[in-house]
Amino acid sequence: MFKENNPYMRYRQTQIGTASPLELIIMMYDGAIRFCHQAENAIEEQNYNQANQMFQRAQDIIDELNFSLNMDAGEIAVNLRNLYEFINNKLVEANIKKDRTLLRQMVELLAELRSSWVELQSAQRQVVSVGK
Repeated sequence: MFKENNPYMRYRQTQIGTASPLELIIMMYDGAIRFCHQAENAIEEQNYNQANQMFQRAQDIIDELNFSLNMDAGEIAVNLRNLYEFINNKLVEANIKKDRTLLRQMVELLAELRSSWVELQSAQRQVVSVGK
């Protein structure tokens, strides 16, 4: 499936391979949001098999975010775990019901979470640039 001679795939592989942990998290949110949008489009087109596949891909990303949490980080990690489980459960429900409204609500929640990580990344960059 992976074609090494595909310039876009080589670029993406390099981008992922050189990304910081925060950048990877943000990329994962971008992917989950993208797959949710693709699921919504597939529902609109009544292509339910495609919608199911896109829901599953989004859920796989949420699972990966959940599994990669450092639970030693305390309350923040516990809260994120609860949010990820909530989002995953709602994505399953939206998939079963083909509920675009519920799907959009989860996209909004994912976008809010993504925004928080972007703010953290920005703050981290400011600290690094001040420290130089």
